[in-house]
Amino acid sequence: MQDNVLNAFAEQAKTMYAPMSKFNSLFVENMEKMTDFQLNSIKSYAEMGLDQMKKASEVKDTEGMRAYTAAQAEAASSLNKKIMEDAKTFSDMAMEFKSQVETIMEEARTTAATTATTAKPATKATTKAA
Repeated sequence: MQDNVLNAFAEQAKTMYAPMSKFNSLFVENMEKMTDFQLNSIKSYAEMGLDQMKKASEVKDTEGMRAYTAAQAEAASSLNKKIMEDAKTFSDMAMEFKSQVETIMEEARTTAATTATTAKPATKATTKAA
């Protein structure tokens, strides 16, 4: 009898903590993806900045300055495009995370409802047996 109670308790604990475990795994995975994304973005922006500094250091005369300033508009446009793409990617990642969290929460709700419904008859049977 005591083994049955302990086994039932162990199963309920697993059921209760399963969503939290899934959420923690999802959170760590999401943080890893976002960190990788941000590190790659920082690297990309640093490379763009260094490239512009190299081009600026190569200016030797007025013709070079004119070419450099003309290229600045293109570089600014490229940077703006990169920022917009990164913002969209980051937003998509956040929406995917939200969707996955909602799925875990719905699974937890369903499991809790199922557990509650199956636990009620067992409680009544246990009360009658006592």
